Amino acid sequence: MKIKAICLQGLVLCLMFMLAVPPGAFSQQTDQKQKVFKQEELDQIVAPIALYPDSLLTQILMASTYPLEVVEASRWAKKNKELKGDALTKALEAQPWDPSVKSLVNFPQVLDMMNEKLDWTQKMGDAFLAQQKDVMDTIQKLRHKAQESGNLQTTKEQVVKVEKEVIIIESASPQVVYVPAYNPTVVYGAWPYPAYPPYSYYPPGYVAGAAVFGFAAGVAVGSAWGYAWGHSDWHGGDVDVDYNRNTNINNNINREKYKQQNQGQRGQGQQGQGQRGQGGQAGQGKWQHNPEQRKGG
Repeated sequence: MKIKAICLQGLVLCLMFMLAVPPGAFSQQTDQKQKVFKQEELDQIVAPIALYPDSLLTQILMASTYPLEVVEASRWAKKNKELKGDALTKALEAQPWDPSVKSLVNFPQVLDMMNEKLDWTQKMGDAFLAQQKDVMDTIQKLRHKAQESGNLQTTKEQVVKVEKEVIIIESASPQVVYVPAYNPTVVYGAWPYPAYPPYSYYPPGYVAGAAVFGFAAGVAVGSAWGYAWGHSDWHGGDVDVDYNRNTNINNNINREKYKQQNQGQRGQGQQGQGQRGQGGQAGQGKWQHNPEQRKGG
């Protein structure tokens, strides 16, 4: 009887504790423990893209959370190489992929890289979903290391500027985006984690070791580009999207559809979080992942 009394008392205490804990606390703790990357792992993962221009970088971060769509888009792009300009945009509109994935169709070397290095794409997406601010902070840390090593500076292809200790990389021309090609094991200086060497990818034509930092061919901004213009909110530690931007470059995109989709995702994921969390003006605001499109990836 004494043992039963002790067990009953323990059960009552457990129930009282569970009632006292706010709803969802257990699930939040579980989610945080499921996919937590160590700092050396984050450095390893973001190294090959940390020096990409902000507008392209944000598209990659968002698209990496939909790895299966990246694979589908890469295969589709290879089969439809003949499509250009308006024809490409119209064909993409019929596809169910996330806007960020559609935007990368205009950057075949990037899309190919994400398709070929699918293990990297999966990790990048997992890290961005689980630790978005940590990912953004890591990118800034690596940019500072590259700059201190003398390997990140303004060129005819890009503009590098510092605002409140944040390094921003922009295309030198608003009409062309150049994809940088660099050796991550060299460009950041001495790599501090020998057990976690950085991921690397070299586009076709780039010879590893020939140059610390170079550029692949420029891509004209237009056609498939501009579905969800990404903006790095470095101080907030997240990515903002603006579906209204680039309308003068590409008028063939049904932006209202993407605005409504993103607003619906914000409504589900950010109830009661204030003006910025709700996205501010229509078509603008904090990016929200759509788990239904991840398809178990």
